[in-house]
Amino acid sequence: MSLLFNPVVLRLGGLLLVGIAAFVLGAIVIRRMRKSLIDESDSLPQSPLASEGLPVHSYHAVIQQLKQQKHELTAQQQSDRRKAKASDTLSATVLANLSCGVLFLNTNGLVRQANTAARKLLGFASPVGMRTKELFHSATLPPKEGGLGGAAGLEQALAPALRGEAVVRGLVLEFFTPAGERRVLELTVSPVLAEDASLMGTTFVLTDQTEIARIRQDQVTRQEVSADMALGLRSSLTTIAGYAQQLAHTRDTELARQLADDIAGEASRLDRTIGSFLAGAKAAATSS
Repeated sequence: MSLLFNPVVLRLGGLLLVGIAAFVLGAIVIRRMRKSLIDESDSLPQSPLASEGLPVHSYHAVIQQLKQQKHELTAQQQSDRRKAKASDTLSATVLANLSCGVLFLNTNGLVRQANTAARKLLGFASPVGMRTKELFHSATLPPKEGGLGGAAGLEQALAPALRGEAVVRGLVLEFFTPAGERRVLELTVSPVLAEDASLMGTTFVLTDQTEIARIRQDQVTRQEVSADMALGLRSSLTTIAGYAQQLAHTRDTELARQLADDIAGEASRLDRTIGSFLAGAKAAATSS
C-alpha cells in the first residue's frame, strides 16, 4: 500500500490517465471532423471543383464551346477553299476561252501562266519558265521618231511595266514564231500590284493584228496602184486627145489612118490596164 501512495507512482498514474483521456478526446474529435467532411462532400455532389477553381461542369462547357468554335472555323476554312477553287476554275475557264493571249510573269521575269491563245500566237507548246528575252527574241519594234526600234527598243519600252511603274499600251511587234510564221502582235503590259503597292508580277496581253495589218497594207498598195493607174489614164487620154485633134485637122488620108491606128492602140492599152485593175480588185475581195 505504501507503493500506491508513493508520490512518484501517483504522479505517473496521473500522467497516464491524462494521456488516455487526451487520446480518447482526440480520437473523438478526429472522427467528428471526418464525418463532417463526408457530410459536406455528400451535400455538394454536383459541384466538385476543378484544379483551376472552376466547377467541373463549367470546365466541360468551355471545352465544348471551344470544340464548337474549332468546328465552325474548320467549316469556314473549307468553304473559303471551295470558293477560291471555284474562282480559280472560273478564271482558268475564262482565260482558256479568250481570243487574245494572256501571260503572267513573276517578279523575276519568268512566265508562270499562259493561256491557250498565248501559246498559239507565240508558237510555243509551253512558255512557262521562259523570260521575255527568250519569248520575243525574234520580235522587232518599229522605230519611232526620237526612239529606238528593234529588240533594244522593245526592251526599253517594256521596262516601265516590268518595274511596276506604269502600264504600257499599244506596242505593235513584228513577230516570227519558232516555225517561221510571221505575225503582227499588239502588246499591252500591266504591272500587278499588291495592297501595299508592292509588285507581284506583270501581265502581258497579246492581240493578233496580222490580218488587220495585211488589209491595211493591201489598202496602201491599192491606193498606190490607183494613183499610178490614174496617172497612166490621164497620160493616155491626153495622147488620145492629141491624136484626135490632129485627125480632125488633117486632110492627109495616110496620116489620118495612122492617127486612127494610134488612137485604137492607146484605147486597147487603156482597156488592158482597167481590166487588170478590176481583176486584181476582184481577187482581193474574194480572198478577204
